[in-house]
Amino acid sequence: MRRIFLRRIFNSKISCNNICIIMEKKRRNRMLIQIIEDDRALSEGIALALKEPSLDFVQSMTVQAAKEAFERCMPELLILDVNLPDGSGYEYLRWVRERAQIPVLILTANDMEMDEVMGLTLGADDYMTKPFSLAVLRARIKALIRRGNNVTPDVFEDGEFYFDFGRLLFTRNGQEISLSVNEQRLLRLLLENRGRVLTRSVLVDRLWSDGGEYVDENALSVTVNRLRSKLEDKKDPASCIRTVYGQGYMWKRK
Repeated sequence: MRRIFLRRIFNSKISCNNICIIMEKKRRNRMLIQIIEDDRALSEGIALALKEPSLDFVQSMTVQAAKEAFERCMPELLILDVNLPDGSGYEYLRWVRERAQIPVLILTANDMEMDEVMGLTLGADDYMTKPFSLAVLRARIKALIRRGNNVTPDVFEDGEFYFDFGRLLFTRNGQEISLSVNEQRLLRLLLENRGRVLTRSVLVDRLWSDGGEYVDENALSVTVNRLRSKLEDKKDPASCIRTVYGQGYMWKRK
């Protein structure tokens, strides 16, 4: 058994340039926003301005720190500066787009038209220049959150698999599969993050966020194994849920 709790840590590996709020108990109705900004005062000010019960924040000051925080914390929305000490925010945006399709707002002093075109072309959803209005920033972030909530799919198709979470219909080669509530939650998390490793701590937080203070660490392993057994073809037992040793699990594309 382990205690799941919220704590703030400072990442000394990045010479204290990365401040990361690790959500070890991240409730399902809370969104984690990553702020990538090398001006610590501005980063803290943005987090304070956006603060509300449904939001949490992870703050990074370099590209390298941002990548490490992204893999560890799994943010669901990015506020990204372009000019960072160890590289370009555009580099980080390319890196993120190879791993996830999450809302991204670029917030930068670069006010040339070509900069805005570059950011939007690389996959940013919105672009604001400094100085900026906090009220406008709040409004745009809320718009991105609404937009993201509205496009979450209920139907996933991958090879022989067909999963309809709206109708609770799950099939392989047309044969219906019966899944428990937690197996459905786990499957959806893996599918929504295809090609991305989800750590054990993140999965536990998402699956048992309303289950009290204590969770048996073995519960996740049991749930993964049960889901695997239901999805695998007995004649071809290659698992579609890949274990990344020392890290977590990911949905393996067909």
